[in-house]
Amino acid sequence: MKLRTRICKKSSIKSVETSPDAGSNNTQSSQNYPLSCVDWSSNEEIYFVSDDHQIYKWSDVSRDSVEVAKLPDDFIPTDLHWLLLGGRSSGGGKGSDTLLISSNDGRFIILNKSARVERSISAHTAAISSGRWSPDAAGLLTAGEDGVIKIWSRSGMLRSTVIQSDESIRCARWSPNSTSIVFCQGGHISIKPLAANSKLIRWRAHDGLVLSLSWSQQSNIIASGGEDFRFKIWDAQGANLYTSSAEEYAITSVAFNPEKDFLLIGTFNMLKLCHSTGWTYNSARFTAPSVGSFYTLAWSADGTQVACGSSTGQLIVAYAIEEQLISRNLKATSTSRKSIALKDIATGTQDVLDFPQRVINMALGYGHLVVATTHQIHIYNEKYINTPIIIDGRNDVRVIEVGKKYFMVLDAASIWVYTYTGRLHLNPRYPGSQAQLPLLNWRSLSLGLDVLAIRDNSDTTVLHLFDLMPGASRQYEPHSLRAKQQLSEIAACRAGTADDQFVAFIDGNRELYICETRNLSTERISNNQDEIYKIGTQLTDIKWASETNILVGVHDACYSIWYCPGEGASDPTIIALTTITLDTAEFCKHVAIDSFEDAVITFRCAGALLPLNVNIHCEVLHRSLLEGQWQQALKICRLGQHASLWATLAAVATRKHQLQLSEEAYSAALQIDKVSYLQHLKTLTPSSAEQMAENSLMLGRMLEAETILMHNRKYIEAVALNLRMHNWKRALEIAQKHEKEQLTDVNILQKVLDERRRYLKALQRDEWEAVYLAYSTQDDKDDLND
Repeated sequence: MKLRTRICKKSSIKSVETSPDAGSNNTQSSQNYPLSCVDWSSNEEIYFVSDDHQIYKWSDVSRDSVEVAKLPDDFIPTDLHWLLLGGRSSGGGKGSDTLLISSNDGRFIILNKSARVERSISAHTAAISSGRWSPDAAGLLTAGEDGVIKIWSRSGMLRSTVIQSDESIRCARWSPNSTSIVFCQGGHISIKPLAANSKLIRWRAHDGLVLSLSWSQQSNIIASGGEDFRFKIWDAQGANLYTSSAEEYAITSVAFNPEKDFLLIGTFNMLKLCHSTGWTYNSARFTAPSVGSFYTLAWSADGTQVACGSSTGQLIVAYAIEEQLISRNLKATSTSRKSIALKDIATGTQDVLDFPQRVINMALGYGHLVVATTHQIHIYNEKYINTPIIIDGRNDVRVIEVGKKYFMVLDAASIWVYTYTGRLHLNPRYPGSQAQLPLLNWRSLSLGLDVLAIRDNSDTTVLHLFDLMPGASRQYEPHSLRAKQQLSEIAACRAGTADDQFVAFIDGNRELYICETRNLSTERISNNQDEIYKIGTQLTDIKWASETNILVGVHDACYSIWYCPGEGASDPTIIALTTITLDTAEFCKHVAIDSFEDAVITFRCAGALLPLNVNIHCEVLHRSLLEGQWQQALKICRLGQHASLWATLAAVATRKHQLQLSEEAYSAALQIDKVSYLQHLKTLTPSSAEQMAENSLMLGRMLEAETILMHNRKYIEAVALNLRMHNWKRALEIAQKHEKEQLTDVNILQKVLDERRRYLKALQRDEWEAVYLAYSTQDDKDDLND
């Protein structure tokens, strides 16, 4: 990955005394003002202003700058920020964009796109260091050298004063969800949540002054640059995640990419492109001509370009090239803004793909390369590189994710799921989806084999699941899962069959859960009884294998491989037998999963790629089970003779009602209790309701077992099932409802009451359940009458 830059000609800010043309390159008799106010009004236009009071617009199409308006002579700008109401990727709707400019005399002005001043407000008693629109476009903040931070409405009405101190504030930024503000004072950084009665988080960040801040919209982490020549990365609680080595000069600006895991660092005569975890991709130095320190960095909304303002008044536009994607035998490398080199590593052949428009996103996988330009999507099949399928009308694509059958696209308008033939398969929508669209990112979406998972941004504990099977009822009415904590990462499995689909997610406590996506009945939804199982703790990253239902996850100092996370989730014993945890002491910090293709896991650590193999026997076993080759799977387990193999086979065979295989596998895995239970199952009538219910119960599906018995009018068995599970309320409810529907002489209500009495007698306790107290009172009355 490299950073390619160009100094935009005809863009230097000149002294107003000589009044040269804005397009002049003659700098000998004029003084260049520092350029500290730069921002993108769209993906092709940059607005900038300096101490000469003139607002300029530079176009990526014409490669020229023109004067847009002139500010009052007593208004010296300190910050500039565009509000894009049409979404941060769309460049805003026509006539809906608003420009915020703050000054060093405590004022800020709000202008429309035609540069007419809508409001001019005196906000602070000293210079305003930061003026920023909130990400949700509901208001703006101003932070000043008078130590005050204020929040204003979009029309410029004061809402609240959140910070009042005696120490000047140099920089302030919004959190991605607009619920907190981070700001710096001296060498300290503070986070102020806007919720009522919330406490301020403050810590010492740098040895010198903190000069710049940026809050990532992708990872919810904070970057800071200081006079101590270092940049640092923090989490939202102030814990240090990364500290750079000392640079030659102070770090004057930092900026996270809005769409990718990039962090751009600006210092004297140098730009450095880093990963969001801190390690460096590439550095671009400017020595001839010298550009000075970079005061401001502004990424375009699509994340492909960045505008940089320097202390010598020069505007520099940069974009990342040589971004590489690798999948099996294919490697795609962006060689310029409009070309990609696709190489077949196995044969050594290479094709250069040229595009008429700027490439803004791409994805590679399952033998296909999907490339998004500013207005089109190009679909390349590795076997037919010269004849791509082109989809028109998809503007500013922000996320592309490829799957085995489909690929998913998130653009400025909506979410789209296409087949590789270019046919639109699904345009999913859920309540509030249009309002949340600008806040969605690649961490909020996951495309599986036959399911699309979307995290709800208005309530981050909710996960929407769209069924991608043709004709599925949930294509437009998704099922919604609700977790106990907010979700930080989601992953839908990419392989398996239509009946074996799972979604895994990491919550705010870094705990890993898994849930089945099939059999999500209306009854389970209404009772909020989705079977979500916890299978891991302290996870930072997860990824499913491309061809099998094997899951890998990274912890702080180790990584784990779950060979049977789906079928074994309900049984902690099976999870323990099929989970392998290995140390990462030989790795560096901040290990991430780059890919999981076939049986090879590729970790990325400090920029290096580290490939590792999973147990090949388990990988081949999963493929055999996927094809229903039970005898072949049995041979693999006998050959490998490992507990994880037998436990995987046992869990899958039990799920598929292969009881004979399950018994042998559990026996080989030394699970004697399960062998005894399976022998009991074999005594029941094959394929009867009782056997199916007992099999579901063994898989941990209590509700499914009860439903099978109830649908077959086995009410006594359903009551007995709940009594065995000590589900007393449900047992009494079934007995009361179906007491008169029994064909036998057994009084199921009396049976429940008798079991409850024996249970209380064993515990030596009095009745405490309200539903049973009524019957206890009635029995006491009957005894008195007798």
